Amino acid sequence: MTEPPVLLDRRSGVPLAVQLADGLRSSPVLRVGDRLPSTRQLASTLGVSRTVTAAAYDQLLAEGWLEGRRGVGSFVVGTPPAAPVDRRSRPDPTPSVAVDLRPGAPCLEVLDRAAWRRAWRAAGDEPPDVGWDPIGTPAFRTAVVEHLLRHRGLPADPDDVLGTSGTSAGVAEVARLLPPGSRVGVEDPGYGRAVGALLATGVTVVPLRVDHDGLVVDEVPAGLAAVYCTPAHQFPLGGRLPAARRVALVEWARAEGTLVLEDDYDGELRYDVAPLPLLASLAPDVVVHLGTTSKVLSPTLGVGWLVAPRPLRDRLVEARTATGTRPARAGQRVLAALAGHGDLSRHLRRLRRELAARRDLVRGAVADAGHRTVGDAAGAHLVVPLADRATEERVRADALAGGVAVDGLARHTTAAGGPAGLVVGWAAPTRAELVDALAVLTGALRGVRP
Repeated sequence: MTEPPVLLDRRSGVPLAVQLADGLRSSPVLRVGDRLPSTRQLASTLGVSRTVTAAAYDQLLAEGWLEGRRGVGSFVVGTPPAAPVDRRSRPDPTPSVAVDLRPGAPCLEVLDRAAWRRAWRAAGDEPPDVGWDPIGTPAFRTAVVEHLLRHRGLPADPDDVLGTSGTSAGVAEVARLLPPGSRVGVEDPGYGRAVGALLATGVTVVPLRVDHDGLVVDEVPAGLAAVYCTPAHQFPLGGRLPAARRVALVEWARAEGTLVLEDDYDGELRYDVAPLPLLASLAPDVVVHLGTTSKVLSPTLGVGWLVAPRPLRDRLVEARTATGTRPARAGQRVLAALAGHGDLSRHLRRLRRELAARRDLVRGAVADAGHRTVGDAAGAHLVVPLADRATEERVRADALAGGVAVDGLARHTTAAGGPAGLVVGWAAPTRAELVDALAVLTGALRGVRP
């Protein structure tokens, strides 16, 4: 280091040597092992006498912050202590979480790490990019089209697919194209991150009622610019939108001239029957289909996709081109490699078997504790209804005290008098951790009024 960022104030009443010592000691760029310039060189750089720099070095040597090595120079051997913390203002420490049963995480226990590494190596074999791409790599879009057709029954053209950074990012991109002052309907209870993405774009969010089957289409008001929903597996209540409601929603959207944003966050994960047709397959002219890899693979990829009507797709590309927005290619290449080698399909088969077995474990444990569960035979979470919000908070607190984090419905609704219950996920922990966590959870549920 030849020019330490130290400013000396000659008008200050503090001696220059003290200022220099303090400045070196608190410098954010100096690290243990750094060599400082000689006192003569530093004096010349700062425009002071060598007496000043020598006195500052002597002080730091006496403190043990510097170490002089004969014939070599002066080296930093210590760092300043951290700023004191006012512990009186800190909240009570949160109990350590041993197992996380909150929804939204992938199941990494079944991920074939050899296939994962092979896909990353294949992605790394691609040459570095010179320019940027607002659409998505051809191999990625082809892989998405094959995936949607095989696992979701949605026929699509690669030209209609856009890569995204995930469903929330896709929701925000579409919302930014809506007219100023637009109102967007969202399920309530619903997915909070999608609501946050919408609010960040300046639109007005209108809560829409859901029941055990999903969105109550008959109660959707007129005058909305778009409706965001999770028809395949409503989040968080877990219902599957019946065919009649799907048709009604599509007809409503066409009559209103509005869009339906279909978030298919875990549509690949069904354990009973084949899923109902996607809204995008029923009405590709008014439905924007959104998918992600974060629930079935890993958020590490940072990859999702969007299938939109061609006019909207073209407007999205124009907006991306104007703003420099583009999805990251690394995750796209990894997904394309996983799909190309057949590893993605094999992973999904393993994932379905494992998560179905875990779902049975959770339902059985909750039933033994005297409670019921709601939610379709799909995905990686279900709901345990409870009497009220106070009971919900008490059970969550008791579980957390035992090292188990579990979600509640209160966090997913804007209604003060909305439903109460636990939202229990089972993908994140290992199977052994899940068994231990269920013992804690059922202990918190026993004796609580359903």
